[in-house]
Amino acid sequence: MAAVARPRYDEDGIELFSGKIGIFPFVFQGPAKRNCKNRVAGTLETKPILSVTKDVTRSCLIEKVLPAIRSKWLLAHANAPIFIQQDNVRPHLSVNDLEFNEAAKQDGFDIRLCFQPPNSPNMNVLDLGFFRAIQSLQYQRAPLTIDELIEAVEKSFDEMEVHRLNHVFLTLQSCMVEVMKDKGGNNYKIPHMNKERLERGGNLPIQVCCDVGVVNEAVALLRM
Repeated sequence: MAAVARPRYDEDGIELFSGKIGIFPFVFQGPAKRNCKNRVAGTLETKPILSVTKDVTRSCLIEKVLPAIRSKWLLAHANAPIFIQQDNVRPHLSVNDLEFNEAAKQDGFDIRLCFQPPNSPNMNVLDLGFFRAIQSLQYQRAPLTIDELIEAVEKSFDEMEVHRLNHVFLTLQSCMVEVMKDKGGNNYKIPHMNKERLERGGNLPIQVCCDVGVVNEAVALLRM
């Protein structure tokens, strides 16, 4: 499970918050059942959780994601609602999950669950570019064991450049505009803004602009 937010910068462009909440493997420590050349039976080894259920997801969110958010979030923004957006796979929690909502209120935070729009593949910022970026870094290490794979993924997560994460959030905004233009559909190509060139020239926008006519048309469609 990976959790990211948009990076934050001050007026001089100095990074205040990387946006990297954390990346958490679905694994457990269990005894090896058989002897092999690398260890004897009974030695604790890292094993994957083969079935990620709602209970597994809930535990990860409460025990790992929520503490990571509290430890890394900018205190100046801690009083505003923080939304954890999930995609629509079955193991994800209901927005009314009592156990999660109770844990999410601790320490004065207001953390809530929400879902991305169904059948909208480009509304997930992780799939939109972040996972591809860390996957390319991970492939360079060619891990052979689960522990090596975890180490490679975590290292790739840490090495992911913050400005690239910021770029992915701008791409997400661009896709939102295209979805409105397509009247809620996904029959469009992901826009390319030449973000690297704009950033080098100091012209990278903070947010993507959208024609007011497109917004009004989308609002009218929602009200039908």
